Amino acid sequence: MAPTYKQRYYTPLEVEQHSSSKDLWVSFLGKVYNLTPLVEKNGGNILLKPILNAGGKDISHWFNTNGTNCEPLPPPPFEKNGHSNSTVEISTSPSSQHSSPTNDNDKTEMTKLHQINNAESLECFAEIDKKSDFDPQIRTHIDGKTGCEVPYTPQGRFIHIPPPYPSASWANDFGTPWWKDESYCIGHLSTKTRKIRIINTLTSQEHTLEVCSEETLEEILNRFYKYNKHAASYTWKYNGTNLTMTKTLEQNGVKDEDEEFYELNFNEEDWLPAIHIYFNDDLTEA
Repeated sequence: MAPTYKQRYYTPLEVEQHSSSKDLWVSFLGKVYNLTPLVEKNGGNILLKPILNAGGKDISHWFNTNGTNCEPLPPPPFEKNGHSNSTVEISTSPSSQHSSPTNDNDKTEMTKLHQINNAESLECFAEIDKKSDFDPQIRTHIDGKTGCEVPYTPQGRFIHIPPPYPSASWANDFGTPWWKDESYCIGHLSTKTRKIRIINTLTSQEHTLEVCSEETLEEILNRFYKYNKHAASYTWKYNGTNLTMTKTLEQNGVKDEDEEFYELNFNEEDWLPAIHIYFNDDLTEA
């Protein structure tokens, strides 16, 4: 069975796909929030309208941005008990049709280490978020009638924002406002996405994936499971260089050259880096 992971980073396109009242995500200040439970809890409330209209979008402009953006997460700490990080081969050469031999005991050990280290990495990220100084603040302005500083909501007043004037109908016993409630947060928004091609040399199938530049190859492998449930049974190659699975594409020498292509007026889609995967004949259980 393909291993499951808690996704750390999301692309803007992934957020955009969740824009309905029954499945609503937003992003702001570098984080992604699933506000579906908030919508369900406050169904029928007119103050939901601005949030519903913002479904699938980035709403960082609703907030002060001075020092409130969250810090990017570090790569997952997969290394454990002195063991070196696991690696796979990557190459664009179609002539390399065979993966290097690997001892069965080594494969079993690597799988165990991978499962243990992934669980520890998730605990690590949870602690990092708890210790962060992330404290989003709604933008404010001076009300022209009262001269008081009040929330600035040109898109319309929304849930947990007080009315501009005293009102007996306003109840402030809701606790933590939703934009500060980390229980809605599901991950981080990628600061830079990139596309890669993954070519299966066994079946000649090719898939183009948009991935987050912050993701490690382990996380990219997890994205690829929806195309191939046995992806872990393949050796991944690029330019004949060993790829460390706990590092990002950039850290492994797979350069992101889209800015150079733009300057040269090249079509980026014609020059996507290609990673070839080679079947290892050790079929995993789907």
